[in-house]
Order: sequence, then structure tokens, then C-alpha cells
Amino acid sequence: MLCASLPGLCHQQMLVGGAVKQSSTAMASLDIYSRCGFDGRVGCWIGNEKGRWNKLAAASTKAPKKKRLSVSPLASSALAETRYTSRAKFYQEVLSDAREKFTQEISFQSKDKDISLAKALLYVASEDEAFMAFNREMDAHSFQNERRSASLPSYATDWTCVEAMPLAGKNMNEWMVELDVIAREVEAELVSREIGCDLVEVLDAVNVVLFKSRGFKRSSVLVDSKCAYLHSVLTSGYCSAILLSVIYIEVCRRLNLTIVGSRVGEDFLIWPQTGNPEELFKVISGHSLFGIVNGKCVDDPRSKASDINSNSLLGLELATNRDIIGIALANLMRLHWKRASRANHGLMLTSPLRSVDHADDKSSKTNCLNVPLLRPQDLRLAIMASERLLILQPHNWALRRDHGMMLYYSREYEEAVQELSICMAFAPEEEAEVLEPFVEKLHLLRVESSWKSQGKKGHLTVS
Repeated sequence: MLCASLPGLCHQQMLVGGAVKQSSTAMASLDIYSRCGFDGRVGCWIGNEKGRWNKLAAASTKAPKKKRLSVSPLASSALAETRYTSRAKFYQEVLSDAREKFTQEISFQSKDKDISLAKALLYVASEDEAFMAFNREMDAHSFQNERRSASLPSYATDWTCVEAMPLAGKNMNEWMVELDVIAREVEAELVSREIGCDLVEVLDAVNVVLFKSRGFKRSSVLVDSKCAYLHSVLTSGYCSAILLSVIYIEVCRRLNLTIVGSRVGEDFLIWPQTGNPEELFKVISGHSLFGIVNGKCVDDPRSKASDINSNSLLGLELATNRDIIGIALANLMRLHWKRASRANHGLMLTSPLRSVDHADDKSSKTNCLNVPLLRPQDLRLAIMASERLLILQPHNWALRRDHGMMLYYSREYEEAVQELSICMAFAPEEEAEVLEPFVEKLHLLRVESSWKSQGKKGHLTVS
């Protein structure tokens, strides 16, 4: 009989667990950060229009005392710039900290088994939330400028590091504790049954807590960002297959039970690491444990998962922790790209490449570089996800191509040329041939946009 070691169960113990700076300086520092700045090229906060920043007011980190003061327009403008600069610098530091901590967590210098899936994905959520929080603040200030009578929410913060940043009301440590709480609920379920640590019984107890007590539900189609971030999933219980797998792995790890997984077609399947997989396929109450853990895809004849049995299970290539994080990031990138391109039905990242490749005349070659308007915030979030994914897979040419194409859609032509040029060095010959004419025309488009930004007249003819 296979057993899982549960320390908390066996011992019956439950562990409770300044100077005024110019706004341009702040915007420049934000742009330096991995192209994650809040700039006009993607429709966020424009920093190169004369006098635009003077209209943006930012909340002070301390609530001001109520006094009747007569402030001159010049002094008011200077105060708004100072506050805006302070908030921009604050968020830039949060973004940098989250990206640095994520990079450290998935560093190839550390062993894969030492990587925390939960921590890495919470750093991802923290970075994205900081970006969206800054946008919300700027929206609020713009709204207040349009309607002077509108009340401005307070944005004072009492946290100084990314680990203390609130995500849906809890910081990172509290979300990690939430996983500990779920593990203790599984132990309590086993105690109530007055049974030992049999593997099948442990898995059944995990299933009872996650799917019945907690009400976790697997989403077959990823359309909501709440299904794509770990803290949102732990709050709502509505999640993608990969994040449900992450929760399952993290909970079982706290029970000293190793869960492994593998990508099978479009699905990601998980199971306990055991030398006797036949146990997982025994039908109990009309279902096998393997099917209960992995959902309806196991019984769906349209899914490759339906062909898995105890023999073929041993032949699957196990995913590493880095692989699992990569799958979660790839899902996140696709989700935000779909949301960004929602108004352009059928638009694909590679659509402009095929347009150049099959163009027959000058006009079509020129028009194929007309960039459609996309939702700026979701496009930036997709780019941020691809940046993290490239840290994990720097030699993945297809990923670098997609990253370069998203930079093109965000009108960051110089960066797009750089990424696509690197991609051509890794891509198969036939793909490089498709990329080459597009990169050439994109380079000319970059030069033209540079001329326009300098106020020069004229138009480059792309032939």
C-alpha cells in the first residue's frame, strides 16, 4: 500500500502559520524599465505634449489637512507635477522590484525543485497589478480635471515592498498562508475519517476540499483575467487548468506528496508521482481519481487526454516548475492579446507578415504596415507577459517573433526591429525569409516616424 507522509496529521498538530523634480525625469525612468513605461505610443499617459502633464494631479501619500489656501496657478501646476513625479517613481520601483524578484525566483542558477510556483506567479500578479493601479490613478486624475467637482480617491500607501503589496486585500505572504490553510483543511478531512495516509484516500481528501468545500471550478475557455492570476483564482475558485494544477501541486507539496504533470495536447494533466499508477485509474463511485483531478477532458473523446491510461502515463515527459510557469505566462499573454485585439476580429500576431509576403503591388505593401488600433492596457500586459516568458525561454524564436510583433502593434518600431532581427537568427530558414521583407519595411517605417517626431516634412515611399 502506498502512503503519503503527513507531518501535521501524524502528530495531530496544526501550525498556524523633498526637491521638486521635472515630470520628464519620471517618465524617462519608467521607459527604461523593460519597455513597461506609461507612454503615448500605446495610448496611456502622454509625456511629450507641451503642458499636458500640468493637467495631471496625483494624490499625496499623506492625507492633507483641511485648510483654506489660495494657491496660484503656477504653484498648483508645480505641485501637481511634483506629486505626479513622486507617484510615477513609486510605481516604477514596484514594477522593477516585482520583475527582479520574479527573475530571481526562476533563475537557472537555482535547482528547479526549489522554485516556488506560487511565489513566481504572485510576483507576476503584483507587477501587472502595479501597472494597472498606476493607470487607474491617472484616469482618476484626468477625470477630476474634467470635472472639478469630482472627488479624488486617496492613494496613500502603507507598504514599501512588493511582498507587502495588496492583491485583492491580501499581501503575498497572506496568499501563501492561504495555501497552508487549504492543506490543513485536507489534514482535518483525513482526521475526521479516522484513516491512515493511504495515497488514494489523501487524493480523495484533497479533491473533497478543493472541489466540494472550496468550490474550485475549471474553466475550459480562458476569457476572464480572474482565471489567469493566482490570487484571483484563490478568491473566486474559477480558474484555468494550469492554475488549478498549480494549486493542487502546492497543496500536496505541503502534505509531503509530490505531484507531477505534463502537457497533453491542449490540456495539462497532473498525477501523484508513484510507481503504481493503476491505482489512479480504478473507478470509484463512477469516476477514477485521475479523472477527478484532471476534469472532464479525461472522458472527452475529442481530447488527447482521453487516451491516457496507466501504461501511457509513464511515457509522458514531465514538466518542470519552469515549464509550468511558462505555460501560465503563455496563457496570460494569449488572454491579454485577445482582449487587446477584440475590436479587430480575426487579427493575428502574424497577420502583417503574411500581408507583406503575399503583397503584389506598392500600395498593398505600404498599406500592410498600417497598424490597427488596439486596447493599450491589455496590449502592454501581453507584452509584459512575453517579456517574462523570454526570460524563461530566451532561444525560443517563435516567442521572440510574437514579442516583436506585439511591439510593432504598440508602435515601438525600433524595439520591434531589434527583436525581429534577433528572431531571424534563430528561426528556420523559411520563417526567416518571411520575416526579412517585413523587418526591412519596418526599419523604413521607424525612420519615417523618427522624421515626423522631429517635425520634418515629407513622406518616405516604401517600395
